Amino acid sequence: MAAVSALVRRPLRQVSGVLKRRFHRTAPATLQVTVRDAINQGMDEELERDERVFLLGEEVAQYDGAYKVSRGLWKKYGDKRIIDTPISEMGFAGIAVGAAMAGLRPICEFMTFNFSMQAIDQVINSAAKTYYMSAGLQPVPIVFRGPNGASAGVAAQHSQCFAAWYGHCPGLKVVSPWNSEDSLALVVCIFRHSVCVYLTCMSYFAVVVLENELMYGVPFELPAEAQSKDFLIPIGKAKVERQGTHITVVSHSRPVGHCLEAATVLSKEGVECEVINLRTIRPMDIETIEASVMKTNHLVTVEGGWPQFGVGAEICARIMEGPAFNFLDAPAVRVTGADVPMPYAKILEDNSVPQVKDIIFAIKKTLNI
Repeated sequence: MAAVSALVRRPLRQVSGVLKRRFHRTAPATLQVTVRDAINQGMDEELERDERVFLLGEEVAQYDGAYKVSRGLWKKYGDKRIIDTPISEMGFAGIAVGAAMAGLRPICEFMTFNFSMQAIDQVINSAAKTYYMSAGLQPVPIVFRGPNGASAGVAAQHSQCFAAWYGHCPGLKVVSPWNSEDSLALVVCIFRHSVCVYLTCMSYFAVVVLENELMYGVPFELPAEAQSKDFLIPIGKAKVERQGTHITVVSHSRPVGHCLEAATVLSKEGVECEVINLRTIRPMDIETIEASVMKTNHLVTVEGGWPQFGVGAEICARIMEGPAFNFLDAPAVRVTGADVPMPYAKILEDNSVPQVKDIIFAIKKTLNI
């Protein structure tokens, strides 16, 4: 009551100043956006911005996409820019590559990247190599996108992670988003290449976007800055999702969430993990990883793919060959999918992909606790 009386006695100018200061302290609004809607929004923005952009793939138009990622785009842009294709990956991937060579900007959706094996000649020998083989005269500005990695109950032929497969190939740029912010801003950045710090000639390269089916329906808070149409994430730049001092944990796609869960559990035991979301497989942001390892002196990598010749193996090799190696107090440890084709039975499936408990075990093993 006394505070109210004091305000009444003050001049109006002073009162309005107090109210203004309180108003400006209000936190910026955030939105809950699913990964599916973030990718849809990114494609919509680029379809609207550039008439050369078009989307083709199986069931992407009238059915709104097998996973509803392209919902509403056919009704908005019509048959010429949202194109349903026959079930022939080699065929429609070849059409997309040819269209890119002719100056268009196709988005080629694979219903799952497991099916991209049917089109591997077009992706590697045509899309990835043509710019180099033509001495820079023939760019191939194309995006191949779709779900990658293990899903649920779809067994061996629909559960592979292709991050290492495509990350191995020069001429390709490979991104692997985790959350809604990654998915929206990376898709937009792929097309607005002039802003990407790592590739000033992004429009000359084929890009592979490895999404995750199990993440499509997961909502994430989209910060106010990410809601701007001008918000971009540079290709080839990782993000430190959680600061820590005891150990560096590096991952991409869905396992990033598992790493953050493990870090939360371990923080209650006094272990602070620094979690890095790679975002891009090729080019790899090894500098961010090195800086973190030099701080924490320990490294664990986490991925859903097979162990041999995987993303984690590449990270460990790069750390060993670079300046961060002398900062390690223990050998680096990899957490990967099991070295077997994916089983169908759920209990076997759960034991074939990294779980939070596996990450916690690896971290404690590395720290010898």
